[in-house]
Amino acid sequence: MIFKDYYKILDLEDNKATPEEIKTAYREQAKKFHPDINTENNFSEERFKDINEAYKVLSNPTSKRKYDRMWNSNVGKKKKFEESKREEGSIFSNFFNMFFGEQENIKESKSRKKKEKIAKKGENVDTEIDVSIEEAFYGQDKKISLRAQNGKMKTFTVKIPAGIRNGEKIRLIGQGKKGENGGKNGDLLIKINIKDDKKYALRGIDLYTDLKITPWEAALGTKVSVDTIGETIFLHIPQGIESGEKVKIPGKGYKDGQGGRGELIADVKIMIPKVPTKEEMEIFKKLNQVSTFNPRNNLE
Repeated sequence: MIFKDYYKILDLEDNKATPEEIKTAYREQAKKFHPDINTENNFSEERFKDINEAYKVLSNPTSKRKYDRMWNSNVGKKKKFEESKREEGSIFSNFFNMFFGEQENIKESKSRKKKEKIAKKGENVDTEIDVSIEEAFYGQDKKISLRAQNGKMKTFTVKIPAGIRNGEKIRLIGQGKKGENGGKNGDLLIKINIKDDKKYALRGIDLYTDLKITPWEAALGTKVSVDTIGETIFLHIPQGIESGEKVKIPGKGYKDGQGGRGELIADVKIMIPKVPTKEEMEIFKKLNQVSTFNPRNNLE
């Protein structure tokens, strides 16, 4: 059986990590290697499975204790041996300096030079991209142009997964700054900004829209058509509805990430004609004469 170092998979140094540290490390690694974000990296799916497997074992105290016994046999003893060797090296250095002053140990000099040539991963690059609500809802390929280190513009194609949340980041592996001494390139992290438009405003998984009706529709009640993402529906407006009231339409909002959708919330706004016709003015005058309704009485 092949032994898997679950602590290494979660990017933890050893088995002394606290439950909270294990949980935090799991979230970071799961987000980093999620297959929906790393669509161009076939390795990420297998790595994501290992990450989930590691967290399932280490987050359970019973299975963690059982695994730690295996880990100590396979990894822990090796680490202790390496640490003891490093300590012996430091003792030797002190002994050497006792006889030869502050002259540099040749072995340490070679080791330092070797460390100077250790491969170093390049820095990640952060940027942002604006998308519409419908682009984020359905998913879409977007192009983004950035200035590379050599001063030239480079264009990337970003695959926006359907239902991505506002503020989430997409990682393009190896598209960041160059590594040093043969190290891997950094990654390009693209933050998604979902922008509200004239039709919808996104709040969490709910969509908000204005529902504009006439005074007589509000007074008499009516049925109006409302555009939702993907279809047009008909909505019953009850008699006597007022401006500021909200009509909630379940299942017509944004994707919730679990196969469902939030609500579409229609904000009622009663509108009057800015330039009424002569006939409309006559009706308004007549209504003013015969109506006893005074909304200001409700303020008392």
